[in-house]
Amino acid sequence: MKRIVVFASGSGTNAENIIKFFNHTKTAKVTKVLCNNERAKVFERCKILNTNSLHFKKEEFFSSDYILNILKEEADFIVLAGFLWKIPEKIIDAFPEKIINIHPALLPNYGGKGMYGMNVHKAVAANKETETGITIHYVNANYDEGAIIFQAKTALNDTDTPETIAEKIHILEQKYFPKVIEEVILSTNA
Repeated sequence: MKRIVVFASGSGTNAENIIKFFNHTKTAKVTKVLCNNERAKVFERCKILNTNSLHFKKEEFFSSDYILNILKEEADFIVLAGFLWKIPEKIIDAFPEKIINIHPALLPNYGGKGMYGMNVHKAVAANKETETGITIHYVNANYDEGAIIFQAKTALNDTDTPETIAEKIHILEQKYFPKVIEEVILSTNA
């Protein structure tokens, strides 16, 4: 059974969904959730789901090997679920094609530094796009430029607002993210 460490920054709905999904498979298990925001709701979700979680500081992530050492001990795969910091190259190098992220748009559109959450949905709405979606991709040294693993689309109409777009994206994330993670893990076991 493979071990997944999830990085989260906020409410933790994607982290919760991933934990619940892998609690019912023999493929993998979430061993820990790491979070850079000590007030994030994800900690409450982890407590309810009996999943280990840890708050860490910026210097522990970027200036030391503290987080890297935890990952080497506890992770076969790393999943970013609403985590906003850029992953240091030393972690990327230690886990090649083993770090998976989800982006709330159809990359390469609406990607890059600062393009996350409502920033993406506002840009999609402002440009009057007729569709948007999610992109699940590997993480490399640049924001949102890793190889694309999977995309799912949803139609938009003239009445969609950033908030309704966010709801549509959330449905796609909940439906596909855990399944795609499992497919990646199974394909690397072959």
